[in-house]
Amino acid sequence: MEQVMAKNDTRLGILLMIGATIVFALQDGISRHLASEYNVFMVITIRYWFFAAFVITLALKQSGSVRAAAQTSQPWVQIFRAFVLVAEICVMVMAFTVLGLVESHAVFVCYPLLIAALSGPILGEQVGWRRWAAIGVGFIGVLIILQPGSGVFQVAALIPLLAALMFALYGLLTRYVAHRDTTATSFFYTGVYGMIFVTPLGLWWWEPMTAPDWGWMATLCVTGALGHWLLIKCYEMAEASAVQPFAYMQLPWAAMIGLLVFGEDMRTNVIIGAAIVVAAGLFTFWRENLKRAAR
Repeated sequence: MEQVMAKNDTRLGILLMIGATIVFALQDGISRHLASEYNVFMVITIRYWFFAAFVITLALKQSGSVRAAAQTSQPWVQIFRAFVLVAEICVMVMAFTVLGLVESHAVFVCYPLLIAALSGPILGEQVGWRRWAAIGVGFIGVLIILQPGSGVFQVAALIPLLAALMFALYGLLTRYVAHRDTTATSFFYTGVYGMIFVTPLGLWWWEPMTAPDWGWMATLCVTGALGHWLLIKCYEMAEASAVQPFAYMQLPWAAMIGLLVFGEDMRTNVIIGAAIVVAAGLFTFWRENLKRAAR
C-alpha cells in the first residue's frame, strides 16, 4: 500500500519538478560561462561523457544489462532522436553565449507550442481550433520578443528558436518511440549515441582548461545527471499532467541567473512576449489533458 501511495504523490512530484528546473537553470548558467571561455563542442562532449556513464549505470540497474537496455525494434529512430537532442543542446548553449540566458529562454519556452503544432503532421494527432488559436497567440508572443522589422532585431535571436524547433522534434520522436520502447531504452540511446555523435567534434576543438573551470565542468556534469534523475523520480511519483506546467519555472530561474550573475538586461518586450508564450503553452497543455480525459 505504501508503495502505491508513493507513486501517486503529486505534491512530491511537483517539488521534484521544481527542483529539476532549478538544477537545469544552474546547468544553463554554468554552460553559458564555460562556452564563453571554451569551444561549445568541447564543453558538450565532456558533459556527455559523464551523462553516458550515468545512463549506462542506470541501464544496468533497471534492465540488468546494457544489451537489454539497448533492445529496440526501432533503432534508427532512437539514434536519430539522440542526434537531434545533442545538436539542440549545442545550438542552445551557443545561444546563451550570443544572446544570454534571459532572451534565449524567453524564445525557447515556445517549444511546447511547436510540439502541439507538429503533432498533427508528424504523429497524426488531431489538433482542434482552440489549440491552433493558442498556438497562434503564442507565436505572437514570440514575435513580440524577437521584434522583427525593428532596429533592435538580431538575426542571432533566431538561434534559440531553432533550438526550440529541434527540441520539439525530439519531444515528438520521444512520444513516437514510447509506444514500443521503455523509458530506460530511450534514455540509454539518448546518452550513449549523443556521446558518440559529439565526441569527434569535441576532440577536434579541444582546448586546455584552467583548474577552476575544471571545477565548474565537474559541477556541470553533476547537475546534468542530477536534473535528469529528478525528472525520472518526478514522473515516477506523479502523472505528467500534474507536474508538466511547473517545467515553465526554468524560465524565471534562468532569468534570475542571467540578471544577477551575468548582468543581462530584461527588456519590456521580452517580459510581455514570454508571458504570452507561457500562457498559450499552459492553455494547449490544459486542452490536451481535457481531450485525453474525454477518451
